[in-house]
Amino acid sequence: MDVQALRSQIEKIDTLPTIPGVLRKLLVVIENPKASLNEVGGFIANDPVLTSRVLKIVNSPIYGFPGRISSVSQALILLGLNVVKGMLLGVSVFEAMQKTMLGLWEHSLGCAITARILAQKKGLTEPEEVSVAALLHDIGKVVLGLKFPEEYKKIMAEAEDKGIFILEAEKKHFTISHAEAGAWIAQKWNFPRNLVEVIEYHHKPHLSNTVPVQTAIVHLSDIIVRAKCFGFAGDNFVPAVNSVAWQTLGLSETDLKETLSELEDSLSSAEDFLLSEA
Repeated sequence: MDVQALRSQIEKIDTLPTIPGVLRKLLVVIENPKASLNEVGGFIANDPVLTSRVLKIVNSPIYGFPGRISSVSQALILLGLNVVKGMLLGVSVFEAMQKTMLGLWEHSLGCAITARILAQKKGLTEPEEVSVAALLHDIGKVVLGLKFPEEYKKIMAEAEDKGIFILEAEKKHFTISHAEAGAWIAQKWNFPRNLVEVIEYHHKPHLSNTVPVQTAIVHLSDIIVRAKCFGFAGDNFVPAVNSVAWQTLGLSETDLKETLSELEDSLSSAEDFLLSEA
């Protein structure tokens, strides 16, 4: 299958019978570029299960508003439309992936927490936007796993048997990796260019032109969470940190120590949050 045909297949993800009904309805809302805060809020409010999930995740360690947000409308105002859209996708999509790659949701939550801490350390004005980019950075694995379940199981087995990164196994089978697949679907879902770029270049942060700092943060967060063995990202390796990303962030030894110390507490809280979800 050539790349264009593959892209076309991936963009039709919402036609899959395995996609949960709530996600299919959600994608209609998300793909509408004119969808307002009120419409998205109304969509969530009409689904009690989704409402409780949204409030639970907003008040979790991921966003740093512990126990302070009591309504969906408050979450939308505080976090903004793009962050809430991304969070909704995270909640809905990764649930569908648990059967294919157990531990990916945990890995993604860990990355979201780490990215928020690093974004605050760098003084970024929108740490939640970086956090949601980290939450969704591996969305391509979800898409490939849902669209091509048998092939993706083989890819995971090959990565384990041959001791290679899942990224390499994906490229062998599809000629593209989850990063490109994720960027394609994020574009299809009308996500902002910044978010698409982080997803596309989280393994190649030196190629990010629009949001190099945010992309470097998600890149480093992915590596830190892998090193801490929090969740599972498809293989058991810890990649090297990209030198350009490292220079872009310019973190001091103190910055790193403080980040890792804060992360210990947050990941411990996240484990409690995940256990309460189970």
